[in-house]
Amino acid sequence: MSTGATPSSMSVNMVKFLLLAPTFFIFFPSVVSQTIPSSDDSQGKWRLLHANVGISAMHMQLMHDNKVVIFDRTDFGPSNISLPGGRCRIDPSDEALKIDCTAHSILYDIITDTYRPLMVQTDTWCSSGAVLPNGTLVQTGGFHDGDNVTRMYTSCPDDICDWVEYPNYLSRRRWYATNQILPDGRIIIIGGRREFSYEFFPRPSPRRQTFQLRLLVETREGNVENNLYPYVHLLPDGNLFIFANTRSILFDYNQNRVVREFPRIPGGDPRNYPSTGSSVLLPLDENEHSIDPEVLVCGGAPRGAYQQALRGTHVRAISTCGRLRITDQNASWVMETMPIPRVMGDMLLLPTGDVIIINGGQLGTAGWELGRQAATRPVMYHPSNPSDQRFSVMEPSLRPRMYHSAAILLTDGRVLVGGGNPHIYYNFSDVFYPTDLSLETFSPPYLSTQYASIRPVILSVDDTVSPGQRFLLSFSVGEYIAGSVLSVRIVAPSFTTHSYSMNQRMVVLRIDEIIDNETSSSYSLSVVGPSSAEIAPPGYYLLYVVHSGIPSSGVWVRLQ
Repeated sequence: MSTGATPSSMSVNMVKFLLLAPTFFIFFPSVVSQTIPSSDDSQGKWRLLHANVGISAMHMQLMHDNKVVIFDRTDFGPSNISLPGGRCRIDPSDEALKIDCTAHSILYDIITDTYRPLMVQTDTWCSSGAVLPNGTLVQTGGFHDGDNVTRMYTSCPDDICDWVEYPNYLSRRRWYATNQILPDGRIIIIGGRREFSYEFFPRPSPRRQTFQLRLLVETREGNVENNLYPYVHLLPDGNLFIFANTRSILFDYNQNRVVREFPRIPGGDPRNYPSTGSSVLLPLDENEHSIDPEVLVCGGAPRGAYQQALRGTHVRAISTCGRLRITDQNASWVMETMPIPRVMGDMLLLPTGDVIIINGGQLGTAGWELGRQAATRPVMYHPSNPSDQRFSVMEPSLRPRMYHSAAILLTDGRVLVGGGNPHIYYNFSDVFYPTDLSLETFSPPYLSTQYASIRPVILSVDDTVSPGQRFLLSFSVGEYIAGSVLSVRIVAPSFTTHSYSMNQRMVVLRIDEIIDNETSSSYSLSVVGPSSAEIAPPGYYLLYVVHSGIPSSGVWVRLQ
């Protein structure tokens, strides 16, 4: 870790540099074969990777070198993994440990199943992040001495890279904020505890600047708030969908203008922290005549649940999901009921276009010691199915994942799950849910060996993709069914924390031509890149070929 002075040169010019920075292409075709379970797995399979990686996985981001940046917080005392080489973090303002020789961040390699410590200097508790077009992770804010710090992590081939910190870079304190990558490669940072504004990274000039967002003022419920980590989705028209508490708006961030306000989600119960639900933007399909974006919001806790939990009464979590078609003239929420009530659940887009709802509890809310009855069974949501056939319940985990747990999609289609620490400090005994330092994976049913004959394997693909331009892709498959059940999808990996996966999006690309290479079981595709940066902002994406509902392992491509 190194700490740099606030760089006055970190401006719009930086975006140009980041867009032009050199890239490399990494392809690991054997990942799936190393992890497929051998027994019946019609409801998916869990696998413990490590019982103890030294820290609890509060925040996670998959990088384009197939490594995962994981970090917790620094203000609770020592972790269970030491910094290398006798290094120590010296922080006179830290109230728990002013000299700390343990790590609070790690880098996990999904190919070798190994990890190494990283060093963060200031407190990253309840922070936010997004990946720039060149693949650099920008992490913003946190608590106490870290609340207006920007940190950057850039992957490197020699495994010596670490966090670089820029103190006082942010204009305002960003604790429980949300980040969203924009079509021009900038990041918008929205909200935070008692912060009702947004700002941009990189900032347009050395002068720090913020813009007020009235929605955050109007949706705050006193000290309970219920509008932290607002759900933010970039829409195909370039505007943002922002959801806080029960309200949502279409927002033009360039003009600081509310374009439209949508109806409140039915039921009147809050969906944001600490009544924590989750949200995804459903896949955007370039094959449709017009792209009509839909947002899904699921779970949360009833109004007043936080106050009741503080008094020892843990009420049942919300079991409903709301689905909103943004472009409808009279847009209204369509409500559906999950088979399991859930608060603090993560929602991830899978390569098939389905949504997995995983982690969390069935009673209480987010917050120290406030959740009960762990929801150990993931639920699949199938958005294209008939309305009465959209949910299916998966195999339960043996490990509860409550407050401060996280989940992300991995390259091979597994889901990496970690964390869970509903305590002020690490606490491993005499509590309902001990601090969890483990990492495990959930393999959805599509990874079952019974689908081996129809599982596509990507053989080659252009490593850079341009908006609206054709590129070539070849794949093999043992038993080809039909082009009508074939699709090519790109997925932007998420920055996940506090049950919200920022920046994740899926685009179903248009296939122009399918060529049967008759002498082998391989096929070539002519595929058209996303039509605009509003559909898919520049950066690294995982590309999947999906054949009859079964995805290939992902391959990294860079969208220019």
